[in-house]
Amino acid sequence: MSDVDSFIDEVTEEVRRDRLYLLLRRWGWVGVTAVVLIVGGAAFNEYRKARDTGRAEALGDSILSALAENGSAERAAKLESVETQSVGGDAILNMLLAAAQVDTGSEQDAIANLNSIAVQGELPQIYRDMAAFKALLLQGDSLPAADRRLQFEALAAPGAPLRLLAEEQLALIDVAEGNTQAAVDRLQALRQDAEAGVDIQQRATNLIVALGGEPEPLVAQQG
Repeated sequence: MSDVDSFIDEVTEEVRRDRLYLLLRRWGWVGVTAVVLIVGGAAFNEYRKARDTGRAEALGDSILSALAENGSAERAAKLESVETQSVGGDAILNMLLAAAQVDTGSEQDAIANLNSIAVQGELPQIYRDMAAFKALLLQGDSLPAADRRLQFEALAAPGAPLRLLAEEQLALIDVAEGNTQAAVDRLQALRQDAEAGVDIQQRATNLIVALGGEPEPLVAQQG
């Protein structure tokens, strides 16, 4: 019986091997393809990372080279010649270019560059708000107060990244329009805001005093 059992086991094992070889011949290419795809995908990811890193370094070198120029006009011209290959890189470049254009007296070009960043939906909100805020500051003398108020109110919406700075500008618009009490009330609220830093609180305090008001005692914030 042991010889018979051994024979049966050998036959069974042979049948299993034959089935395995058959499966490998029929479906082995799937495993090979999977391995190729995994290895190829990993290689492509590494290539893409290296490419993106190289582009970022090249952009950084070009920007630093432009900023090293002594004259404002030269800096602006060199920044204009820099090429970017991403929305984020383009936003950074345009912000730097806007600053150089302000230095050269080309404020309208700077405003146009900043506004182009502000409407880039692919950018994080903070970058768009920063660009819009800077553009509004540059239009302090050219844009009607009502229009500036409307745009600063949008930037002062709850949860907006530059909410407190926008509130500060709204207080200045109140002052410019002769609404002293409205400005003081806004500044008092700004000083009490849980997110207000020391710098903003100090500026608000100074302006309240300059307007003839009395700064209210700060309420202790619970953290």
